[in-house]
Amino acid sequence: MNLRKTLLYLIDAGCFAASYFCVQLLAFISTGRWVMSFSRGIVNFSILFIVAFLVRTVLLVYRNIWRHANSYAYLLIVIADGIAAALGGVLTLAVKKYYFGGWHTVTLFCLFCLLTLTNRFIYQQLNSRKQLALSQNKINVVIVGAGNVGALLAQELIANKRSHYKPYCFVDNDTNKVGGMISGLKVYPENADTVDLIRGMPVQEIILALPKITGERVRELHEFYSRTGCKVKLYDVPVSESGELTEGNGKRVIKEVRIEDLLFRNSLAVGTETMHGYYEGKTVLITGGGGSIGSELCRQVAKCRPKKLIILDIYENNAYDIMQELSRKYGEKLDLAVEIASVRDRDRLDCIFAHYRPDIVFHAAAHKHVPLMEHSNCEAVKNNVIGTYNAADMAEKHGVGKFILISTDKAVNPTNIMGASKRMCEMVVQCRNDSKTSFVAVRFGNVLGSNGSVIPLFRRQIECGGPITITDKRIVRYFMTIPEASQLVMQAGAIAQRGELFVLDMGNPVKIIDLAENMIRLSGMVPYEDIDIVEVGLRPGEKLYEELLVKSEELDKTENKMIFIERDKPLTREEVEEKLAILNEAVDKAKGELASELVKDAMKRVVPTYHDPEEINSEAEKSKEMELANK
Repeated sequence: MNLRKTLLYLIDAGCFAASYFCVQLLAFISTGRWVMSFSRGIVNFSILFIVAFLVRTVLLVYRNIWRHANSYAYLLIVIADGIAAALGGVLTLAVKKYYFGGWHTVTLFCLFCLLTLTNRFIYQQLNSRKQLALSQNKINVVIVGAGNVGALLAQELIANKRSHYKPYCFVDNDTNKVGGMISGLKVYPENADTVDLIRGMPVQEIILALPKITGERVRELHEFYSRTGCKVKLYDVPVSESGELTEGNGKRVIKEVRIEDLLFRNSLAVGTETMHGYYEGKTVLITGGGGSIGSELCRQVAKCRPKKLIILDIYENNAYDIMQELSRKYGEKLDLAVEIASVRDRDRLDCIFAHYRPDIVFHAAAHKHVPLMEHSNCEAVKNNVIGTYNAADMAEKHGVGKFILISTDKAVNPTNIMGASKRMCEMVVQCRNDSKTSFVAVRFGNVLGSNGSVIPLFRRQIECGGPITITDKRIVRYFMTIPEASQLVMQAGAIAQRGELFVLDMGNPVKIIDLAENMIRLSGMVPYEDIDIVEVGLRPGEKLYEELLVKSEELDKTENKMIFIERDKPLTREEVEEKLAILNEAVDKAKGELASELVKDAMKRVVPTYHDPEEINSEAEKSKEMELANK
């Protein structure tokens, strides 16, 4: 028995004793004598006491939490004491010398019931006053959405006295709900007057509580309700395909609206059953496993219960971080190894592949920053191209089942060394379609929040008070979240056969200027007033748009509607070897140079689709990508 129940029993025992004494006293005052002698009274008291508390216990009176008690809990006490009065009367009547008398028994239990109800009521009122005092420091919120999700949120906030939020009212566009009450809160209409209406309310935040809400809808609502001056948040709750609340222990949280939530498309739903089955029980090696994509691949693979997971990275800090994260989460359930190595070191790779004999390799190791690779173009060739060649060679030598290259949209008609080097990487793996190892490449665009991407840069610039710098206000890019990209890469790897170049559907391109403005608004500020946006000019090798990744008429479909296969005839091994020889020769001749024109010229020779950025940018306004982004 816990302390709360013990205390209730003791209080009620005192109330029963007081009631019994009062009945005896009333009888003495009215008749001049006690109802019973002391010895008989002790026995009578004991019988009635046991009956009273036994009935209350059987009817679960003491299970109620009285600070939250309702009228049913109070009625239960009345019923219990009525039954106890009848039973007590019958039992004492059976032994007449201990019979208290009908009138005295009824009076006793009426007094006992009244005292109990009174102390419960006083306790509940004192607790309510305490909670009311605490609620003065709570944040009043408007809940947008008076459906199942909104009602659930309101009930949770009302019931949870520790919550920092206090629901003030609902807003909904359903005319059948407007004017009604839900959980004691009024439902107001969502219309042109809503902003002014909320401005006049004592509220500080607005929570969007809508099922299956799209990125575009979040953006519209965020823009609309931000005009109230209140902070806008999201209530994240699991729902079924039909929009109904799902059963189980799904996480329900109130979260900040992130830039990912403002994507101009739905977040991709990636099927995982087939994917998990494919990776389960396999030894998986991930090069560049500490990077943005590599570390997320590690997380996703770990969920699939692999036989062993090997993280390979040259940067020990990143590798250490993901190792610690996975070790904390899985402990001994995950057989995890970390190897610090460069993909440029063939001997080191040979040693690692020979020791672990991986079944699957994800090759995510690469230099990816466009302006840095324009300056250090030799390093781009050595790390990206030669590193991929080394890793592919070791995969063949040591019998790897599948080798999956992580590529980029910048490999499509590249205008920079980084993009051209990744196109060469695709050629390196595609030419091996005669190998026992299945080589595939997966190409996708930018990932939100990855190292070196615009999101962390813009966030830092906002924190410093601005301005946000963008290279050109016309720039458009494809975006996907890191988990989406990683899961689709894994699914593409699971369904791949041999030599395919997979392309992920990235949705529509996004204008970087829109991204910057939305991030400023998310920070509770006004673009161009609180935080300025400044154009600084295109960087070396940068183009205004990346190529449209999904042209359905030119791509083959897969079982996953978000994954396509490009019809790209691979080169032969001999042709790729000739191209590699040209690059190696240029790198050798460029020793001692910081940014070599020799390497750039060699890259143009081996990647026929390599163009100068000026050539592409001069025709940018006519591209489908720019048209889509400007719609």
